[in-house]
Amino acid sequence: MKKFLTLLLATFLAAGSAMAGEGMWLLNKLKQVNEAKMRELGFKLTAEDIYSLNKASMKDAVARLGGGFCSGEVVSADGLMLTNHHCGFDAIQGLSTLEDDILTNGFWAMKRDQERPAGFNVSFLQYITDVTDTVRSLLNDRMSESARDSVLQLVGQALEGKATGGDPHLEADFKVMFEGNEFYLFVYKSYPDVRLVGTPPNAIGKFGGDTDNWQWPRHTGDFSMFRIYTGPDGEPAEYNAANIPFKPKYHFPISLDGVKDGDFSMIMGFPGSTDRFLNSDGVKLALDIEQPARVKIRGEKLDIMKKHMDANDAVRLKYASKDAQIANYWKYFIGQQKGLKRQHVFDRKKAQEDSLLAWVDADPARKAKYGGLAADLSNGYAERGKYEKASTYMQEAAFGSEAVVFGFRLYGLMMQLEKDPKDAKRIGMMTGRIKDMARNFWKDYDPATDQEVTAAMFKLIHDDVDPKQQPDIMATVAKKYKGDFNKWAATMFKTSIITDSTRLMAFLEKPSLKVMQKDMVMATTVSCLNEYRGVLATGIQEAQEKIDKGYRLMVAAMCEKDPNKMWYPNANSTERLTYGKVSPYSPADAVFYDYFTTYKGILQKEDPTNDEFIVPKREKELFLAKDFGRYADADSTLHICFISENDITGGNSGSPVINGNGQLIGIAFDGNWEAMSGDISYEPALQRTISVDIRYVLWIIDKFAGAKHLVDEMTLVQTPKVVPPAPVPAPEPAAEPVKKAVKRVVKKG
Repeated sequence: MKKFLTLLLATFLAAGSAMAGEGMWLLNKLKQVNEAKMRELGFKLTAEDIYSLNKASMKDAVARLGGGFCSGEVVSADGLMLTNHHCGFDAIQGLSTLEDDILTNGFWAMKRDQERPAGFNVSFLQYITDVTDTVRSLLNDRMSESARDSVLQLVGQALEGKATGGDPHLEADFKVMFEGNEFYLFVYKSYPDVRLVGTPPNAIGKFGGDTDNWQWPRHTGDFSMFRIYTGPDGEPAEYNAANIPFKPKYHFPISLDGVKDGDFSMIMGFPGSTDRFLNSDGVKLALDIEQPARVKIRGEKLDIMKKHMDANDAVRLKYASKDAQIANYWKYFIGQQKGLKRQHVFDRKKAQEDSLLAWVDADPARKAKYGGLAADLSNGYAERGKYEKASTYMQEAAFGSEAVVFGFRLYGLMMQLEKDPKDAKRIGMMTGRIKDMARNFWKDYDPATDQEVTAAMFKLIHDDVDPKQQPDIMATVAKKYKGDFNKWAATMFKTSIITDSTRLMAFLEKPSLKVMQKDMVMATTVSCLNEYRGVLATGIQEAQEKIDKGYRLMVAAMCEKDPNKMWYPNANSTERLTYGKVSPYSPADAVFYDYFTTYKGILQKEDPTNDEFIVPKREKELFLAKDFGRYADADSTLHICFISENDITGGNSGSPVINGNGQLIGIAFDGNWEAMSGDISYEPALQRTISVDIRYVLWIIDKFAGAKHLVDEMTLVQTPKVVPPAPVPAPEPAAEPVKKAVKRVVKKG
């Protein structure tokens, strides 16, 4: 029996291909899988120009922000990095004060000593190793799923430890691909000193706000700029005034040519999570239970936060990033529900499964190997469905209380005080860490906002969740507070050590188990943890083992059934490449969306009475003067955003959009509303990536902000305009000598 890896290699080398634009491809497979198709579409370079172990390549300029919350790209020899405004939002908000509100007003470092520590690290992929053979040699078909998971955890830790060798700036990620059929090791080098260089005002970086989020046409200048620093020796180092700008192996040249319909485009970055192999049972669970719950809970939370933010500028700054994060996926889940229904994804998945099972049943050997996959998936989802609503409400509502979540950070201290209150050294270390966390927590925390959110969230749990699956704190509210969640929350926030910074710091100076056991927030935290760990997570885990086995068998069967199809693994925060073309689309009857937007759309959307559509005075003046400089398109307008077929998801935000010559043409920042089902089922006719045009980015930096020194630091490329030579007029007939002409005329006369 052939190994799955051999099967996939045959699949990769086959003539078939995925849909245009579809696929989040592994960089180390590009040569054998994708290069030929990419060149057909307009790619002018080679796979080794993208990923190479022997020379500088594009992978060396693509940054993973934090653990993969966003992506970025290096655009200068001195470590200048571009990403999205919404990716830098947390750092920008954290550096903002009422006196220096750079979130609202923007910020540009005119000198390098003005660049400000951002508070996150970046890392660059060093190499990918396929460890499938090594891992598969330690597994067998007789293992239970829990036994397999234990082996994978142990072997993953061993491989990661060997790869990093104790180097604190090397990170290794062992990743399971193709639902448990392949295994890879990704090794990164991390740089902790990252500094904010520039950001446009919120009115540009978030133009359109939640109204335009996930929508096309778009006019958002969604970018921010950072610089990476190293120690004087060029190696990663913590922030220090003596550090020097990072010298990358490679940085992206930037094209001033723009894009046109049909142009090749590719995106490199770190897509977070997709579920393309999700079966019909999984789609039904998402539509019936999970997504409606998330939308309802997040919607109520957003309403409360907005009320407090609108009433107080200090709260607005503290909650700006939290509000944006919650709102982003609140709207996403609304769109995904609509997309799954509109595209009939359940029916399509069911038809695919029926076809696969018919193929399995047609052969005794295949039936012996794969015959149980349908039962595993069906039974697993049926069991998981019993816990899904309560689990979702616990994650989104109970853990939506900031005070309750901070209680988790104190839980370890509580256990230590209960176990060994005399271990002063360990307790001192724990309280020291908690103090650091508390300072960060209180910097962006408003108890009044959280009190109202907490009351509303636990009221939702009371109203919507089966009483048998609610944490026991609910019985306390019913008995002691007569079911009045507002009264319960008011008492809790008035007395808890967590909801008052002075009380919290005083407690940490002299921690007491008795105080923690009486604290209402800690009691709520412990109650929720006990319910989640002891009941919900246990039930879901048992169901998930069946589901995981079903998917492992299903994906193996799918690949064996269709060996001519190009397969790619689900996104899992590892670096991928997607390629396709710049392309318009038609989302509905009589509706057509062009592939680019211009400055005119910003002026058309302007609404001074709506915070989401304010146009800064300086920007409007430049627009009206048509002062676009070298950043204008061939049509003499300033292009703002464009769309392409590229296949991205969360984590890809901030990724470089690259043309066929390897030049930066834009920064990816969003998907489109009509294809919100795309994380589960790619929609080739509809799915588009929305990117900010790099020329608008440069125009903002240069013309709007007056920070031309940053543009001068980059490598700009423009194809010389070919001016056709002026037509040469035909020579006039030479004049005849006068005497001959006269004689000829006389003779004729």
